[in-house]
Amino acid sequence: MPPKRPDAIAIVGATASGKTATSLELAFLLGLHNDFAFPMEIISADSRQVYRHLTIGTAKPSPSDLSLVPHHFIDEKNPDERFSAGDFGTEAALRLASVRERGKFPVIVGGAGLYVQALTDGFFDEAAGVSNDAEYEAAVATERKRLEDELAEHGIERLIEELQRLDPVSAQKYTDRNPRRIIRALEYCRTAGKPFSEAHQTSHVERTFRTRFFGVHVDREELYKRINARAEAMFADGLLEETSSVLAMGYAPTLNALNTVGYKEALAHLRGEISLARAIELTQQNTRRYAKRQLTWFRRDTRIEWLSGAPEEIAHRIITLMRGG
Repeated sequence: MPPKRPDAIAIVGATASGKTATSLELAFLLGLHNDFAFPMEIISADSRQVYRHLTIGTAKPSPSDLSLVPHHFIDEKNPDERFSAGDFGTEAALRLASVRERGKFPVIVGGAGLYVQALTDGFFDEAAGVSNDAEYEAAVATERKRLEDELAEHGIERLIEELQRLDPVSAQKYTDRNPRRIIRALEYCRTAGKPFSEAHQTSHVERTFRTRFFGVHVDREELYKRINARAEAMFADGLLEETSSVLAMGYAPTLNALNTVGYKEALAHLRGEISLARAIELTQQNTRRYAKRQLTWFRRDTRIEWLSGAPEEIAHRIITLMRGG
């Protein structure tokens, strides 16, 4: 018997992996299969595309792409509005329910791990109090790697002892000694400085919809090639002019929305601190590092089914898998 069809699907992966192209191909293909709800709507799980005026540096879908299928959380906030993963999770869950109530199929697309988690799993705002969600993701990824190294070197007992000291409630709850769950609790304790059980108990919201996860896989060499080309294209297409325009509107260069890869380097060049060539080089380098953190984040989620190939091929495969093939 084929598995029950999910209420939504998520398409995740690193920046420049082809998530947007895959989602657009999927929208086209779903229209050819009458046994699937159509048209679909895309819920963008991206921490920067939600901001108006930041288009080139966030690699937003083009106007023609946006006209093909309805998108949510594109150009909805001003750059000086804080919009955290927790905010997204709350608002996006309402949008997703609305999409389903209208008989359409919601497809979550994005590379912001916290945003995807906030929507699909229900989630307290772990990143509250830090400068931005990308910074929190980086800190968590670093702590997780440290914990995984400690697990490999010392075994699970060492981690259980630390969890008993930092968060006895979670330690008692995780009697199955599952390393993934213990590391998850410890990475929060170390990063946030408070018990995972305390925050989880006070703010966690359970989701009632079922999500199936697909990841777009690209070989590292090819991914880095795409990232490098995209960075060059962004500057060629007017990233400096876009950044200057945002500043001319009165937005401060210290805003969280601008404290991200691409805009940080553009700002440094506009201040005369680095050359244009160096700005492009740093954008490429920092984007590759961000992609690595994204993959570290997503690879810990065993629910994700990783697919490779051209966007059309991946979209066809998703259709087949959803039909039980």
